[in-house]
Amino acid sequence: MIDGVQANGHVKSDTKSGDTKGATSGATKAAGTKKAAGTKKAPVRKAAAKPAAVATVDPAVVGDVGAEASDRYRTLSVIVPVYNERNTVAEILRRIRAVDLPMSLEVVVVDDGSTDGTDKVLSALQDSTVRIVTHRTNQGKGAAVRTGVETARGELVLIQDGDLEYDPDDWPKLLEPVMKGKAQVVYGSRFTGERRAMRPTQWVGNRLLTLTANVLYRSTLSDMETCYKLFDRTVLDAITIESDGFDFEPEITAKVLRRGYRIYEVPISYTGRDQSEGTKFEWRDGVKALSALVRYRFVRHI
Repeated sequence: MIDGVQANGHVKSDTKSGDTKGATSGATKAAGTKKAAGTKKAPVRKAAAKPAAVATVDPAVVGDVGAEASDRYRTLSVIVPVYNERNTVAEILRRIRAVDLPMSLEVVVVDDGSTDGTDKVLSALQDSTVRIVTHRTNQGKGAAVRTGVETARGELVLIQDGDLEYDPDDWPKLLEPVMKGKAQVVYGSRFTGERRAMRPTQWVGNRLLTLTANVLYRSTLSDMETCYKLFDRTVLDAITIESDGFDFEPEITAKVLRRGYRIYEVPISYTGRDQSEGTKFEWRDGVKALSALVRYRFVRHI
């Protein structure tokens, strides 16, 4: 369920033909007219035909299905996993509603067992655009995303954290490569756009995990752990998300890359939080992410 086409070769045949030679024996001229006798034609030889090159399809390029992207992508489903985000969830939903999009918007907020009153805030915000799904107990980000994907109905699926670290104003940047037919998977990179300085341990951890992913999966990503991941729904439908926690990020990245999709990156802004402000990612999660990258590189079935 739930993390480019080459030109055809052409066969050419070259034909060699001998020149027509006029050989005249005992020729006579009468009234300025010539007769050619004994005309002989050289045999025609054809060069061996080269086999046509097989067209290969890079999955990163949206297949030609005879429809414009605006017709194929009618709804963007945004999955917002939240856990104890009472102070930020109303503001992030306000920002989400304010984004100007070229398609319909569906927001699926998954309350992952919050205990700080987030559920009461959400109950007042639900409407025809915002749908609320609740886990009775805290299961982790991966489990929340999995529930969100099962609930979402859009042709495009985007993940948005429930805090204020990622700005929904960056969504058009993420959508552009998909709408232009350049990609089916787009990541927003915090390391190529504007950002508030990360804690040194966070910077090193992100760089290490991304480097590991690049080495293991022969990719050139700059930010594997980013929250902003946009998918064509067909990509997610072929992938089963197994991770319940933050190791969802390396799992989905590994499975996307192993299936041959190229991940398109765009720069985004980022305003990080530290633990005193509510960040939930710990060093143990980094160890799990590293383990997941190695594990999904070598398992046979993904």
